Amino acid sequence: MAVNTVRPQVNRPKANTVRVVPQAEQPRPAKPPRQKGTSLFELLDRYTKVDWFFAEGLPVRYLPKVLFLMVVVLFYIGNTHYAERTLRQIDKTKAETEDLRADYTTLKSDYMEASKQSEVARNVAPYGIVESSTPPIQVVLKKDEY
Repeated sequence: MAVNTVRPQVNRPKANTVRVVPQAEQPRPAKPPRQKGTSLFELLDRYTKVDWFFAEGLPVRYLPKVLFLMVVVLFYIGNTHYAERTLRQIDKTKAETEDLRADYTTLKSDYMEASKQSEVARNVAPYGIVESSTPPIQVVLKKDEY
């Protein structure tokens, strides 16, 4: 059972018993007062003078404005984080694009080199294929033949 739940009391027999009276705590000795102006918060309290703002209690009428400002600030912080993450992704994508562009240029130059007539002739020579030494013949047809 959870600690914060109500537990049933144990059925004790009803009888006249002596009640235990708790002893009063002994008062602690008073601490000597601290020197004024030694802590940061005391300095802020001395120079900001906002005690008048809370003189009649917490001003609830300003609560919607404060909550709105908190939401705007949280939105601003989230937007900043989103923008920074987007910039990091853009930089990463630019670096990948540059790598892919370099690979493309290298592969394109290798392909252009391999597709030259002399390179093709050298690569197919082991299979017994040789370059033709005679020029191609043009076939001329008359209109009536076809």
